[in-house]
Amino acid sequence: MALPKIDVPVYEIDLPLSKKHIRFRPFLVKEQKNLLMAMEANDKETIERNVRQVLTNCTITENIDIDKLPVIDVEYYFLNLRARSVGEIVQNEYICNNTVDDKVCNGKMKGTLNLLDIKVDIDPNRKDIINLDGKITMKLKYPEFSLVEKLSNKESAVDIVFEIIAESVEYIHDGEQYYYAHETPKGEMLQFIESLNQEQFSKLEDFFNNLPTINRKMEIKCPKCGFDHTIEMEGLESFFE
Repeated sequence: MALPKIDVPVYEIDLPLSKKHIRFRPFLVKEQKNLLMAMEANDKETIERNVRQVLTNCTITENIDIDKLPVIDVEYYFLNLRARSVGEIVQNEYICNNTVDDKVCNGKMKGTLNLLDIKVDIDPNRKDIINLDGKITMKLKYPEFSLVEKLSNKESAVDIVFEIIAESVEYIHDGEQYYYAHETPKGEMLQFIESLNQEQFSKLEDFFNNLPTINRKMEIKCPKCGFDHTIEMEGLESFFE
C-alpha cells in the first residue's frame, strides 16, 4: 500500500521589478537540506546554484525562467520562499564593537527580523533609457540572475563592469533604427561600449550604481555596554548571518 501524500500550501507573490505574478509552494526538507549544505560549504557559486534549483522546483507558475529574472527579484523571491517554508522570523547574533575604557565591548547582541516586512527600495526617478549624445539612446534593463554565474569566472573588476553593461542592454536607437542586443554579437556590443567617451560611459555607470536594493536597518542596544547600534543589512547573505 502506498504511503499517503501530504498536501502543501500554495502562496502567491508579485515580484517588484519584473512585476511577474508567481504561485509557489514551500521548499521540502530535502531541498532545505541541500541549501544548508551549500551554506555550510560557504561557496558562493554553490549557494547560487542551489537557490536557482530550489526556486525552480518550488515555482508552480509555468514559463518562469529564474535565470531571466532580475537579480533583486530572485533575492526577494527567495526571502519570501524561505519565510513561507521555515518561518518569517530570523534571529541573528552580532558582536558589539563599541569601545569602553579603551577596550572593545565584544558584547553579544541579538536582532530579530521579519522577512515578510522586507521591501525593495526603488528610486522612482530612475531612467532606463540613456541619452548618449542627443541622438543615440540606449535602453538598459536590470541585470538578470544568469549573470551571477557568468561573472563567477571573471577576476578583473573592469571585465565584470563591461560584462554587466553589455548583458544588460536591451536596445540601441540611433533616431531611425533599433539595434536589439539579442540580435547583436557580444563582441560588437562591447566594441560599441568601449567607443563611448567618459561622460557617456558615466551615464551607464550611474544606472548600475543606483540599482534597486534589498536592505533593512535594525536598531539594537548592546545589553552589556548600552550602546545603540544601527545594523544595515543589504543583499541576500546579510539576512542569514
